[in-house]
This record gives sequence, structure tokens and C-alpha cells, in this order.
Amino acid sequence: MEDAVAVILNEMTIGEAADRLSEALPGHRVEVLKGSIVVTPPPDGPHQEALDEIAYLFRQAGGRDAGLKSLQGIGVWLGTGPDDYAEPDWAVVDADYKDALVTKNCYAQNVFRLVLEVTSSNWGNDLATKAETYAEAGIPVYVIADRKHGEVLVLTDPVGDSYRTRSRYERGQNVIVPQSVGVSLELPVNVLLDGDGD
Repeated sequence: MEDAVAVILNEMTIGEAADRLSEALPGHRVEVLKGSIVVTPPPDGPHQEALDEIAYLFRQAGGRDAGLKSLQGIGVWLGTGPDDYAEPDWAVVDADYKDALVTKNCYAQNVFRLVLEVTSSNWGNDLATKAETYAEAGIPVYVIADRKHGEVLVLTDPVGDSYRTRSRYERGQNVIVPQSVGVSLELPVNVLLDGDGD
């Protein structure tokens, strides 16, 4: 696979190579972070359950009435490199986000209020690379459901390539979404880590 990627990269831009990989690997998430292609395997059942449940909780909390939308698989154009983009697992965006389309399925970072990632086998990307990249892009709130370490991290106050504030939550607790997002929302850690529990 590495040889194929090297050949692809010699013949096209990183963005074009990412597009080709997306076509060749259906179900996988292909992103460009800091000029490097990152491929994430398809999500498992508990991962999908968690996203379904938090979307429901968002609606119950009146997110849409607050002029916000919650979306899965929407791209954020990072602005950290010529082809850099990410596809967070879940995001809270301004209701008029469609006016901020940059290219393909990617929207300008200023319409994102919160991004959330549920870790999978390449959890290091969510904890390190994406934390730096989302901070650098000015995403105000980054939530990581860290299934590898059994905790949820809430990162806020981006400055440069890091977040000044980090809060940790354990099983049995609720993540209090910062008011700056624009909706009063609590997310159960157990749901974020394990799915809906049924």
C-alpha cells in the first residue's frame, strides 16, 4: 500500500491523492491533516450508536431552535495547509453553514461551534494531530471520546496549535457542553464511550 501511495503522490497533489483513496476505500474516512493523508477505518456499532444518541440529545436540548445544526461526516476546511481538511465524527455548526462552502463537502472553520471525535484504532490522531490542527484552525470546542483510555476530554480556548483549557470526564459523569456553543447540552460519558448501552 505504501508503494501505491508513493506512486499516487508523485503524480498528483495531496488533495487529489486523498480523493482517489476515498474512492478506492469505501466506508473509510480519508482526511488531509498537516499535509499528510490520514485514513480511518469504518466505525463500529458502538461508535455509531454514540453519534446517533448525541444527535438525539442535541435536538431534545433545542439545538435547532438555537439556530444550530448537528451533522455527521461534514468536512471542515482547516486552512492549515493547501489541501488540509478533516471530517469530524460529529459537529455543531451554524444553521447557515451552507453559505460557507469552500470545496467538495468542506466548509469554512468559522461556522463550526464544536467538533467531536470518537476514537477508533488510530486514536493517536484524534488525541494529538487533530487536537493541534483543530486548535490551529480556531475550532472553539473539541470533544474527544477517548475509548482507548476510557475518558472524555473537552478542549476549549484555542491559541496557536493548542487548547488552553482541558477538562476530563470519566464514566458515570456527564460532559457539560460549554455555553459558548449556544445550546445547554449534557452528554453522558458512558454513551460517548460505549454507545447507547442497549
